[in-house]
Amino acid sequence: AAGQRPHAVILGCADSRVAPELLFDQGIGDLFIVRVAGNVVGGGGAFVKGSIEYGVAELGAPLVMVLGHSECGAVKAAIKHLDDKDPLPGAIGELVNRIRPAVIKAKGMPGDRLSNAIRANVTLGVAPLRGLQPIVAPAVKRGQVKVVGALYDLSTGGVTLTE
Repeated sequence: AAGQRPHAVILGCADSRVAPELLFDQGIGDLFIVRVAGNVVGGGGAFVKGSIEYGVAELGAPLVMVLGHSECGAVKAAIKHLDDKDPLPGAIGELVNRIRPAVIKAKGMPGDRLSNAIRANVTLGVAPLRGLQPIVAPAVKRGQVKVVGALYDLSTGGVTLTE
């Protein structure tokens, strides 16, 4: 109640099966969580980026993690609807469009297309956060903050760093 001092900011998916506090066995105040379907960084504007900056600048979190997960429904939807070229209702189309670069990057890669797109989506989220001005990028350069990507496997419960 007196405050919080999280040791990580986690940008994770809104998927109900992916609760970072449970995955990492953390208590109240240990993690500063930002959740959005498909753990999308781009297009979140001030709400997503501002939340991450708040966690770094105001709460002093030394780690920012983009956490993707296996069988991600948002990435799966992006693949399906980009292949089918069908319109999506409401703001879902905009969300899927934000995942499009990961789907394109994964196309033609050896292995499972969905897994490759999920990994690419995490990678494409990490890069802009490392360069996020005016707060995160200078903290990264000074060595005060590390920005990493990770994947959570729903079937095993394991988390693997991607970069």
